[in-house]
Amino acid sequence: MHTVFYVSDGTAITAEVFGHAVLSQFPLPFEHFTIPFLEDEDKARAVKAKINDSFHQSGKLPLVFHTIVDTTLRNIITSSDAMCYDFLNTFVAPIEQQLGVKADPRAHRTHSMDNKKHYDSRIDAVNYALDNDDGVTTKEYDEADIILVGVSRCGKTPTCLYLALQFGIRVANYPFIDQDMSRLALPPALKANRHKLFGLTIDANRLQEIRQRRRADSRYSAAEQCRYELSQVERMFRMEAIPFIDTTYHSVEEISVKILERTGIRRRIY
Repeated sequence: MHTVFYVSDGTAITAEVFGHAVLSQFPLPFEHFTIPFLEDEDKARAVKAKINDSFHQSGKLPLVFHTIVDTTLRNIITSSDAMCYDFLNTFVAPIEQQLGVKADPRAHRTHSMDNKKHYDSRIDAVNYALDNDDGVTTKEYDEADIILVGVSRCGKTPTCLYLALQFGIRVANYPFIDQDMSRLALPPALKANRHKLFGLTIDANRLQEIRQRRRADSRYSAAEQCRYELSQVERMFRMEAIPFIDTTYHSVEEISVKILERTGIRRRIY
């Protein structure tokens, strides 16, 4: 098995994201180690020793994906017995040339509170998603950028939180219940915000599997109930011309981006 290290003098999130994206192209097992906040030479030398030990034990050069701003610390890591890939400096030089501006490297810029406005927007959006989850209240729907609707357990809550945390978007969600489906009509709070609604649906077998883990052998998780709820809700989506997507085979990240693509909503943070 190949060993992979993600090393940074910041959170290492960027190194992880880039590294995982690259390694996902290879159908091989990897052992992963993430080392954030590499902020002094002693820690850098300790990490180098760990990388070297990995090589000596396995006989395979580890892969090291790093985003290290400090030149001294970077040189210590890149002198390890490993194949090192520098995600930052690979792009800095050509972009400096393109922009005609010298880079000003500094750690902790990407995932920090340096841009307080963006940070506050993200936290406000997360708090909004939590306060307006699962139809607990509908009083703040006028503040929503979008309102996700669908049956219980189709992926609304995780999608709301991801859109809030990653994009700073205010998202509420409302789960349709039996009463909504039996009369096949939108509740008044949703009608008043009709233009903000976006639907999620899911395969009935997958829905039953998810519900069974939550409330086994109940009417809630019965196959017939899952099929009934989904057929009614999808019928309502079509009657009300509510755009919707099937979440069955998509991750939360994919669902979120598809929603932005379909609605044209612009992210508030980068």
